[in-house]
Amino acid sequence: MKKVCFFLILSVISARAFAQSDDQVIRSIYDEALTNSPLYEDLRFLTKEIGHRLAGSPQTAAAVEFTRQLMVKYDFDSVWLQPVMVPHWVRGDAEELRFISSAVGTKDLSVIALGNSIGTGEAGLSARVIEVQNFNELQELGRKKVEGKIVFFNRPFDYTLINTFSAYSGAVNQRGSGVVEAAKLGAAAVIVRSMASQVDDVPHTGSLRYQDDVTKIPGVAVSTKDADLLSQALKTDPALNVFIRTTCEMRDEVLSYNVIGELRGSEKPDEYFVVGGHLDSWDVGEGAHDDGGGCLQSIDVLRTFKSLGIRPRHSLRAVMFMNEENGLRGGREYARVAMENDQKHIVALESDRGVFTPRGFSVQDPELLTLVRTWAPLFEPYEIYEFISGGGGADIGPATLSNFYAIHTALIPAGLLILMPFHFWRVRKAGGLVIPRSPRDDPSDRGETVAAIPNLIVRELVVALVLIAVLMVLAVGFDAPLGDKANPGLSPNPTKAPWYFAGIQELLLHFHPLFA
Repeated sequence: MKKVCFFLILSVISARAFAQSDDQVIRSIYDEALTNSPLYEDLRFLTKEIGHRLAGSPQTAAAVEFTRQLMVKYDFDSVWLQPVMVPHWVRGDAEELRFISSAVGTKDLSVIALGNSIGTGEAGLSARVIEVQNFNELQELGRKKVEGKIVFFNRPFDYTLINTFSAYSGAVNQRGSGVVEAAKLGAAAVIVRSMASQVDDVPHTGSLRYQDDVTKIPGVAVSTKDADLLSQALKTDPALNVFIRTTCEMRDEVLSYNVIGELRGSEKPDEYFVVGGHLDSWDVGEGAHDDGGGCLQSIDVLRTFKSLGIRPRHSLRAVMFMNEENGLRGGREYARVAMENDQKHIVALESDRGVFTPRGFSVQDPELLTLVRTWAPLFEPYEIYEFISGGGGADIGPATLSNFYAIHTALIPAGLLILMPFHFWRVRKAGGLVIPRSPRDDPSDRGETVAAIPNLIVRELVVALVLIAVLMVLAVGFDAPLGDKANPGLSPNPTKAPWYFAGIQELLLHFHPLFA
């Protein structure tokens, strides 16, 4: 419940729409949230009566209607559904995974298919296994050693990291992109160590991402305990085989909705503060922490405002984003509509790190972070003290694409505008261009100079025409379709650069978030 108070405090401090002091209003927020909030009962109904909410499922439709009715019941000024087409992935039969070895015997392993994965088919598949820690090790093996085999990514969390999310970030690329990197070398399937900090028998699902021009292969996650067991078995018998059977499939997209409730601002109704979470969850749990609690906390922010009679200066929205887990369609659609309607959003807060006691939050914008830190004395009585630079939630964070867009549309052209005049000035200062001399000539002999026009211009024009002809031939011979029109405020997922910029994109990992 404290997390609801935390959201409310930030919203109220920002809104400044009351006569009482900040301390008094914050105290009233805590009293209301801790004594009168129906959040726990609402969360019980969402998780126990409706259950899991994978995008496209009947349970998702029930959750949409349930949260819409809650907002109407709590008398928000406006409540509406925002249509969005979402993927419909179905897990199918219970997954099977076992290793078969003459040296160590046969052993069934705890396994789960990764979200968006294709299935192996009814018969399953069997192949030898290659264990790697990362993509570099995979590349060093080469196609000859990987083709036709199952790649086992077994890089655990870095247990020396204090922040568990940092450890997660250091390991999760093998789950998201492992199938693509392995398929490029002809692998038959991928097994990934579960993204978990504990060693136990519970396999963890999560999304994988395919690439249109790379063959799709099945991907599964094995529990951390069985990942260690499989690794030890491979050391004893490197030639052991693994059998995998999954029947998951991606079906046609279906219509779903973001659920949005709003309190209109008293002074700036066309400027928005947003709090939200993602309404969908994985299909193998109830989604209480991920992210039912985040959604209902956001609804309770607006309910508490109504209950206390607080009218914010800016409009305040609670948004239940759809399809964060395996597509981010809801976040993208909300951003698209907001930009299309030229809606000005001041702050967006997403709760998607579990429903724990809050200790602070991360802020993407440096100027906003500086402002928020000035509010620290108001938060301290409630044991909220950590205000750090960092990313927003998956549904609300387009900063990387915005920076990349700004560099390519502003900084690079500006650099060219500076360099080109300097280049022409140097040519004129030198008295023209110098015809190259033979190495045997006297170095002190500067050689004959000629005018840049037409001597240089004609040659550059010929080279340019040849390059254009080559590019036209390549464009006809290779399929390279254009994507959607670039949108600096809407980041695709994954935000993946073309191959010729891949190296530069990797470098962003080593830069401060302000520049990366």
